Amino acid sequence: MPDTTLQAVLFDLDGTLVDQQSAAAAAVVEWAAEHGITDSAVADRWAELSEQHYMRYQRRELTFPEQRRQRVRAFLDVTVSDDKADELFLGYLRRYEAGWTLFEDAVPALRQVRAAGLAAVVFTNGNEDHQRYKIDRLGLADEVDVLISSETLPAGKPDPRAFLQTVDRLGLTPSDVLMVGDSLEKDVRGALAVGIDAVLVDRYDAHAEAGVRRIRSLHELSVVSSPVSGS
Repeated sequence: MPDTTLQAVLFDLDGTLVDQQSAAAAAVVEWAAEHGITDSAVADRWAELSEQHYMRYQRRELTFPEQRRQRVRAFLDVTVSDDKADELFLGYLRRYEAGWTLFEDAVPALRQVRAAGLAAVVFTNGNEDHQRYKIDRLGLADEVDVLISSETLPAGKPDPRAFLQTVDRLGLTPSDVLMVGDSLEKDVRGALAVGIDAVLVDRYDAHAEAGVRRIRSLHELSVVSSPVSGS
């Protein structure tokens, strides 16, 4: 039987259900080459810039379009208008969206949650329209009960307000939900800080010493009386 206190499972989207990292890396390598940038650090540099400026968006220092423009300008080392930056970013975006794929354990995990009578909620720091498009394009719309984007909240994960207002929107309390995500800081420690149980999806065994509940695959997730198996 399901855990009697558990009512919903909050799933992060990128890196948890969707292989965003592989899509981004492949897209930026091809896009950068189009602009004459072919060094071996292309994907890492883009990932660092993306994290830096996306966090500014999460802190409401930049709008969603502005963080994209800042990434383009910094990566290509150009001073261009907003319209030109948008045009340049589109070359990356088209490739990135074409590369989206689900992890093979994503749909089984969502179905397991719903079969247990629990709500399957996607709780993402991504832009709401873009994440809804991603969910629709990847065929997840019928597998998910609710999408909550931190764009509609005062701040993004790991800010306590993001978690508490999400739970409130669901009409639940922190003890009623489980957070499942691939980010140690944003998903897991952010949730634990406000009393929400959490599980780290550590696909690449990068956080063996993190001291949190950890699974290597969503196949290890179990929404029964002992919520998680594995190390």
